[in-house]
Amino acid sequence: MKPINLAEKLAQFSTHWDPHVIADYNDNDVMVVKFQGAFPFHLHEDTDDFFLVLEGEMVMDLDEQSHTVRQGELFVVPRGVTHRPRAETECKVLLIEPKGVPNTGDPSTAAPKPRI
Repeated sequence: MKPINLAEKLAQFSTHWDPHVIADYNDNDVMVVKFQGAFPFHLHEDTDDFFLVLEGEMVMDLDEQSHTVRQGELFVVPRGVTHRPRAETECKVLLIEPKGVPNTGDPSTAAPKPRI
């Protein structure tokens, strides 16, 4: 048990759409990730999707709506809702997902989640 410095963790990588596990919370992975550009539309059948913007700004596109999510704001996408996060400029985000959930909703296209 010790504090985790989010800025230090985010400084350890420069890739986008590449979540890194920084802690465990119950049966969840706590991750940091950098967004830039648009992620593909996808959904998670069995779990909600949690996004907390640490720095920058992102847009969450849903079926018929788009929501701007700014630094210090969070957005939860309910399970089964098709969505796509995107960011014009680099955005740093904290994610919480159940262990083993693929970031694309499909294990065959999911990014690995290395621990840093």
